[in-house]
Amino acid sequence: MGSVGSGKTCAIRSISDIGVVDTDAAATDETARLKSHTTVAMDVGVLHLSDNDKLRLCGAPGQDRFDFMWDILLMQCRGLVLFVNHANPDPVADLDHYLRALETRLTTQKMPMVVGITHVDKNPLVPLDRYRDHLRQHPCKFMDILPPVFQVDARERTQVRGLLAALTGLLEMAERFPIRQRKGVTA
Repeated sequence: MGSVGSGKTCAIRSISDIGVVDTDAAATDETARLKSHTTVAMDVGVLHLSDNDKLRLCGAPGQDRFDFMWDILLMQCRGLVLFVNHANPDPVADLDHYLRALETRLTTQKMPMVVGITHVDKNPLVPLDRYRDHLRQHPCKFMDILPPVFQVDARERTQVRGLLAALTGLLEMAERFPIRQRKGVTA
């Protein structure tokens, strides 16, 4: 998930081992100022791991008017990558917008998440700690731990793979060491 132009489609294209199925359409609203095409439903790819293991990759549209797709995709996913475009005018507000949208949708489940900060080359003087600070100050109920924040170039397969490796590690930890509820206290 993430804002329009944050690199979601590009990341899936750079990492998928199959041809990506996408639903890009010509941008006709304010998005057209940012790019010529935009995702209107989802992008789908697959990353083969080992043996028969694979990750199914689904990219959500960034525009709020397609947020019904967020609900559909969240019902099927086990982990999240949230992309934030560091070159946007207020990227921390973008981060907060998606965190709040996720929090309202994930009211009864926990979801491991990693944050990928893209387009850092366009705004290199602004430190990435601002995202970590925001996450620390505004924890979300759907996360058990503070999500790791990574600088990532969505075009670079190795960088996207590193982001997914971190998410996979969080998923494995959640499976091996689930948090148990006892008498109203989280242990």
